[in-house]
Formats: sequence, C-alpha cells, structure tokens
Amino acid sequence: MNTEQAEKKIAALRKTLHEHNHKYYVESAPEISDFEFDRLLEELAALEKTYPEFDDPNSPTKRVGGDITGKFEKVRHTYPMLSLSNTYSTDEIRAWAERVHKGTDREVTFVCELKYDGVAIGIKYVQGLLVQAVTRGDGETGEDITANVKTIRTVPLKLRGDYPENFEIRGEIFMPLKVFTEMNAARVDAGDEPYMNPRNTASGTLKLQDSAAVAARRLDCMLYGLYGENLPGESHLENVEAAASWGFKVPSAKERYIERCTSVNEIEAFIAHWETERRKLPFEIDGVVIKVDSYAAQKSLGFTAKSPRWATSFKFKAEQVSTQLEKITFQVGRTGAVTPVANLKPVLLAGTTVKRASLHNADQIERLDIREGDSVFVEKGGEIIPKIIGVDFTARKAESKPFSYAENCPECGTALVRQEGEALHYCPNSAGCPPQIKGRIEHFISRKAMNIDGLGAETVDRLFDAGLIKDVAGLYALTAKDLIALERMAEKSAEKLLAGLEASKNVPFERVLFALGIRYVGETVAKKLARSFETVDVLAAATEEELTETDEIGARIAASVRTFFAEEENRNLVAALRDKGLKFAIDADAKRAGSALEGKTLVVSGVFLNMSRDALKAEIEKQGGKVAGGVSSNTDYLVAGDKMGPAKRKKAESLGVKIISEDEFLKLVNEA
Repeated sequence: MNTEQAEKKIAALRKTLHEHNHKYYVESAPEISDFEFDRLLEELAALEKTYPEFDDPNSPTKRVGGDITGKFEKVRHTYPMLSLSNTYSTDEIRAWAERVHKGTDREVTFVCELKYDGVAIGIKYVQGLLVQAVTRGDGETGEDITANVKTIRTVPLKLRGDYPENFEIRGEIFMPLKVFTEMNAARVDAGDEPYMNPRNTASGTLKLQDSAAVAARRLDCMLYGLYGENLPGESHLENVEAAASWGFKVPSAKERYIERCTSVNEIEAFIAHWETERRKLPFEIDGVVIKVDSYAAQKSLGFTAKSPRWATSFKFKAEQVSTQLEKITFQVGRTGAVTPVANLKPVLLAGTTVKRASLHNADQIERLDIREGDSVFVEKGGEIIPKIIGVDFTARKAESKPFSYAENCPECGTALVRQEGEALHYCPNSAGCPPQIKGRIEHFISRKAMNIDGLGAETVDRLFDAGLIKDVAGLYALTAKDLIALERMAEKSAEKLLAGLEASKNVPFERVLFALGIRYVGETVAKKLARSFETVDVLAAATEEELTETDEIGARIAASVRTFFAEEENRNLVAALRDKGLKFAIDADAKRAGSALEGKTLVVSGVFLNMSRDALKAEIEKQGGKVAGGVSSNTDYLVAGDKMGPAKRKKAESLGVKIISEDEFLKLVNEA
C-alpha cells in the first residue's frame, strides 16, 4: 500500500466508523457486531500508526482517551451560560407564562423538555469538526475539557449533512443509571464507600486528568441548545431537529423527551406525565424545562441579571416514604469490608418496591439513632440505592433499645476491626471467610484482570462449595475430571475453562498485579507499580517511602501494598501462582530503558523522521516521563516534528516551555 492508497483507506475507515458509531450510540440501531466494529477500529489504528502524517484529532481512534491533562484551561464563553429560575408548583408556572405573554407582543408557543441531572457543557464545532468543549463554570468562564468530552460516544467528532460553518451546541453530560449501579457495586465489593449519586459522579469523572479513565466511565450526553450567527431555524425546536440530522443525540419527540405546547394546560400535562414516567428512564432527571420556542420572542423578552426571562424550570420533589425497619443485617465484601443493610417492610417508592436500604456505616447509624423496629423515612431522590434519611421518633416504641453494631463477622465469626480514620469495619479473616475468598476469586477472573474464558461467578461458587478451590491458585490445579464431576458442567465447558486458564498465563504483569486484589490498587495504580518496580520481588521488598516516590502513589496505597506483602499467606499465594506460570515481571520490551525523563512532562507534536509518534511516546514513558496531550504551564518539553501546528509552538513559547527536535530528544535520552 502506497501513501496515497493509505490516505484514502484511512479516510474511508474513519467515515465508516463515524457512521457505525452514530448508528450504535445515537440511533440504537447497530448494523454490525461489536467484533466487526473493533476489527475496523484496529485496522484504522494500525494505519494511523504507520502513517502518522494523516493524524486527525477527531479520528474515531481518539475515543479511547489517553491524553493526560496537567490542568484545565479557563475559557470565556462566547455566549454566557446562565442558570434558569426554578419553580416548584403549577401555580408558579402559570404566573411565569402570564409574564411571558405580557412581556412580548409576539405570538408565543412553548417547548417542554426534560431537565437532565448532569453537568452542563458547551461544545464548539468549526467546519463540522469538534474543536472545543467547555463547562458552565461561573456562567461567564468555564474549563476546557475537550479531551474528556471526546471520549463520550454520543458526542460526534465529525458532523454530517448541511450544518453551519461555526456554532456552539449545549447540553448535559450524565452517567447512565446502569453504569452508576455497576460502578457502585464494584466499589462496595472493593471495600470502598459507594458514590452518592450519578450527577456528582459524572462531574467528578469530567475532572479526571486521564482521559482514558474518563472513557472507561461510559458517560453519555444529551444536546439540546444551539448558539451561533447562522443557525438554520427560527425557533428552538426547529434547530434541535436540525441538530439531529447532523449526528447529535438530541431529545426524542417520539419518546416525549421534548414537546411543543401551546397552552399552560399542555405544559402541566407534560409535567404530570414525567413526574411518574421518569422512573422508567435510563438516566436521572430532576424536573422539566419550559422555554419560549421562537427566537424572536426570546429576544424581545430578554434576560434578568441571572437568567433568561423566556425560560424556567419545574423541579420535582424527591420522593419520600415511611416504612418499618424490620432488621439490620451485614454484608461482607472481598476486602473484608462489612456494610450494614436495612431490611425494610416492603414499600412502594419511586415506582419500585423497596425492601432494602443502605445504612453506609456505624457512624451513620449512630448519627441518625437508627434502631430495629423503627418507623423510618426512606428517600430515593437522586439516589439509585434507597437510603434512610431519618427516624419518626414519635412512632418509636417505649421498649426500643439503641442498636449494637456487630462485633463479629456475620459469615465466619471473627472479631471485626476498625482502623483509625476508616468509616467501615473489617473482617481480618481473609483466608477463612467464605465471601472474601469467593469475592477475591471473582475479582481475579474478571474481564479487566485475568479475563478467564469459560469461568464466571456461578462456577466459582460451585467450585468453592465443592471444596475444589480455596484460593485463586487452586484454579490452576483443576483437572478435567474435577470439572466434569460438577453438576451442570459438560465436557466442552470443562475444556473451555481449562483452555481459558492456560491462556491467562500470558496476561502481563500489571494485570496480574491488579488481579491480586490489593486494596486501593486499581488498574492504573497496578500499571504504575509494575512499570516502576518491574518485578513482584522488588515491589514486595519496597518500603513505604520508596512506594510513595512513585508517581501518583500516596501514603494510603503504599501502606496497603506493604500490608499485603507483609502477610505470609499472600507471599505464599504469589509464589504458588508464579509456580503455575503466571507473569510476575514486566516483559523485556515493556521495561523502562532508564530514567532520563523522570518526573518530566512532554508533549509530542508533528511528523518525525526516525520514530513514529507512538514510539516517541512509548520511549518517554520508558524513561519515566509523562506524555500530555496539550501544552500547559506544567509541560517541560515540547518535542516538535515537521508539520507541527503553529498554535502549539506559540503557546509553548508564551509559557517558556523548551521546544526540542527529534534529534535533541534522542540525545537527551541516550546521553542520560
């Protein structure tokens, strides 16, 4: 394939992938399988690596993230992002509508739409390409989070159809309820406090400095407001419909996410519909937004100092019910974290029957003085898991006694411990407590860890209950005879499981380290530790001081790593897994070549003669440096190649960042 053919192939693949991405994430009508999509994406990534001169910041391959942001630059909004005034009753809606009619001599129709409970965003497009995404901030100035927003699959990187040359579209970024629930389940299992609600979690995610971590959070976005000089329509709804034809995920009229209303009665009907139907949505809303549809009418109505006169929002009240707390029980996670759970007399709340509610920890029970037999107030509001927010003390029985928190593990009877500064109690019997053992094995085999084909949580339970395994090392001692003896285990299933175990011996050290389930050591931390210490023996011998010298490893993580390797049973487990053939050292080609760039942040831009950009970035990481996507005050070097954009050079010069060539970079590395 020559250069001209490669350029055409890359362009064709990008167009195809953009189309399939839209079909899958926006239209929910995929035309190819995930496997086929991934194959096309891999083909494009390989071509882009071979032909870096055809780099495109809006390529579908950028969706996975990877840019590291030193800080988010402040950006002044071209059009201020004002807040809306809030109303809480239909009487207030009627009064607002009357003011609207009095404030303009134009005919008024309204548009009602859902009020998404997320993070407001403004995204600029120039000539059909995404160029910048900025948060609301204080309404006048926000933060540039472009790299993070590009990871959201429902935000188009390149538009289609007849779109304006230069415009901004605004909307809300949110975390789908399914994603939030799965994330919290994983946190509880790991012994961490669950996140409070999807909105705060989405906000925190967008502030992460590693866009790859943002991509993993699977955020979503609904876009619904256009701003610009040459918009196609004369009204809000017209332009929302036009935006859909350009590839944006906009509120669906078919699903009644957006609706034109000609009277207050119709507005009230829309509100009443969603006050009950919102519980069926796959995302959180906290109300309804009502806008004047016509831009001309909007202009004549104008603004107050804080909000537009032509729009308002109706806020739903968080639903709350009273029921009896029948019993408090405890759950044990894989790290030994013991979590209290309120078992309730079943009650209907927000469209579902609630039987259990989170109590978080002993401090929460004591603060609210929660007791078994109490009549308690339960709220869902912005929560996925119902929570108890208070006690009806007027209904408390005279014989009621304060609740005594568990002193022993409900599963194995071991005395619980609570470390200073910790919110949760823990069962220290990691080697003999069944839910901890099963939980560790389930974590070990999970997709992001060892990813063992043919082995799931149900099979782990059966293997453990049959006495065939007592830890993760026991998996590698299983035989076909052991497996076939299990109920509902066919010969082919046994062969698949054994093949999956054998294949897992090729999993790299950083994922094996993550699979061990060391508390606070997630995927990213495991990768940093593996690359810094290179072998498990060196890591196990490292002091807390040596551990905290590693980039982004704090005292809490360091103490947890030291505690893990200080326990003989863990050292024995590592030895047993190594004997079975698992990798406990970085592969030779993944080892750091040195530390010439230790603690340095570099930006790579342009086309290079001797190395591809990916190779340059890999060399930076091997030498202990960090690769950033954009130039900032934290950048130490800008490695400049041919065809580098003038904007990056200008910014580097203005910030006093040292600009070096490819030869200077190689000299810097080789002479260190």
